[in-house]
Amino acid sequence: MSTTKRTQLVIPFLTIIMMLFFNSTLEEEKEVSEGETSLKDKIDDLLKDEALHGAIAGVSIRHAKSGEVVYEKNAHLRLTPASNTKLFTGAAALETLGPEYTFATELWSDGDMEDSKLEGNLYVKGKGDPTLTAKDLSDMAVFLRETGVREITGDVIADDTWYDDIRLSDGIQWSQESEYYASQVSALTVSPDEDYDAGTVLISVSPANKVGQPGKIEVTPDNKYVEIVNRTKTGKTREEDELKVEREHGTNRIIVEGTVEIDDPVSKSWIAVFEPTGLVTELFHQSLMKEGIRVQGSHTRIAETPGHATRLYERSSMPLKELFLPFMKLSNNGHAEVLVKEMGKVVHDEGSWEKGLDVVGAEMRRLGVDMATIQLNDGSGMSSTNLIPANEISQLLYRVQEKKWFPEFLQSLPVAGNEKRFAGGTLRHRMQGTNAEGNVRAKTGTLTGVSSLSGYVSSKDEEPLIFAMVFNHFLSEDVDEIEDQLAIILSDHQLFVKE
Repeated sequence: MSTTKRTQLVIPFLTIIMMLFFNSTLEEEKEVSEGETSLKDKIDDLLKDEALHGAIAGVSIRHAKSGEVVYEKNAHLRLTPASNTKLFTGAAALETLGPEYTFATELWSDGDMEDSKLEGNLYVKGKGDPTLTAKDLSDMAVFLRETGVREITGDVIADDTWYDDIRLSDGIQWSQESEYYASQVSALTVSPDEDYDAGTVLISVSPANKVGQPGKIEVTPDNKYVEIVNRTKTGKTREEDELKVEREHGTNRIIVEGTVEIDDPVSKSWIAVFEPTGLVTELFHQSLMKEGIRVQGSHTRIAETPGHATRLYERSSMPLKELFLPFMKLSNNGHAEVLVKEMGKVVHDEGSWEKGLDVVGAEMRRLGVDMATIQLNDGSGMSSTNLIPANEISQLLYRVQEKKWFPEFLQSLPVAGNEKRFAGGTLRHRMQGTNAEGNVRAKTGTLTGVSSLSGYVSSKDEEPLIFAMVFNHFLSEDVDEIEDQLAIILSDHQLFVKE
């Protein structure tokens, strides 16, 4: 065979190889393009749901490793995020305070011990601990008894000056003031149980033994600071007058009214108290009396601990990384506002919303979040004037992955479909039986006409994704179903990402 003939045979062979290579490359690019288009089409179709007619949807989806935006819709619009605001508060708190940070409650005295008498005043100084309980106050009284105190000649004084005296954050409405999620913020406050809804009492209502009798009411912690007005009755069946528990404006008079069915289980309601510092002093005085310690002076005074006083006792809270579980899993508004004020106190020596939010803003800028397009007026998301674009939420979630405290941050997010309360949190009954169950870790948010869900998910081919979705101005109550469907789409999707 001649040289010319061999060359003629080789050229077509090379052409075939090159065509196969380019066809393979084009096919791969086609798969990538179709994969991205498929994801876009699925989400676009979902966002055409009737529930969103006349509403605004802001959606931002990023690849968690590269930060590349793989889908967005209205992602630069400033929308009210509800409790997705807590993502910003939480990240700033972990960065500013640290996962091991604790809150303190202290006992101080300006007098001396003589025999069994504490000659002077006793100060209970609060430093913002939202996990303080009646048992902790009892432990303080036991400590005093064990050190030999049997009488306090002066006053027992509450010191809540660690923070300012503004009790309610921006956005709390008059009609919400008795709701547990709108409790007043004080540096000295107490929680009724291990959900740590500081500044509230638990009202338990159960039926009487006979029809027509008033229901039985218990208050936790038991105290005389709140007044219970029992207008309930026990009925054979539940009538139209359903059970209501409300506190009268500006007082601690709690009205309980309505019908309790005779076979009903115990009904529980958490009610925010007016001026929670006073509840602490009431409970502490009860504990002192129980331990046989007499107070000659007042036990209702509120004042600052003098500089010459001596510290007798200090109680530390659980570390911040543990507090983050009830805070984020159960979306505790009070914890968010305490964290804001604590950051203000630590960084600027002023426990106020203004200084605390300054700290949040500064930390967000360091994380690469564009604060020029964000407005924050509280730490919890209760304010409808908080404004954050979905892209800035997903940007935050992308950037926090590089932080040492990210494992604690991630662990605190609710897990879809996990029915354990301190695992699934606000997502424990959602997305069950889907690929999103146990896969989605995300923060929920809800206000009237506002819903949000932002967090992390792995796609079907185990590609890590970040999503942020915020819905405003809807009238339907079914928007959380749209959020779930979007998260399920991401968990079901086969994502092709070019390296």
